[in-house]
Amino acid sequence: MTTPGRGARRRRPLLLGALGAALLVQVVVLYAPQGTGDLPFPHADKVVHLVVFFVPALLALAARLPARAVVALLAVHAVVSEVVQGVVLAGRSGDPLDALADLAGVALAAGVWWLRRASGRGPVRW
Repeated sequence: MTTPGRGARRRRPLLLGALGAALLVQVVVLYAPQGTGDLPFPHADKVVHLVVFFVPALLALAARLPARAVVALLAVHAVVSEVVQGVVLAGRSGDPLDALADLAGVALAAGVWWLRRASGRGPVRW
């Protein structure tokens, strides 16, 4: 295994900072007490769920965090977040389809990361 170059080492703190921000947004979206309100189009909430899991997964993988751990932790969080919404949070409800959208976001990020690596171009770069 090759070691990351200087550019990758310089980007990693930025990626980790962006990951922290993305995880903060994820927590707010998933656990804020208010509902979604009016949706701009049908099933827009599923798109939001996909995005709030896709972005942190891709950032974590681009920052070279362990892929199996990233995918496993985010997949568990996808399911647990819906259980918490349905059981613990008043005014919120758990939705299995939201969990599927969350898992799709993780899978899509893992797929992008894997295709990028398999193509020989290395990890996703910005």
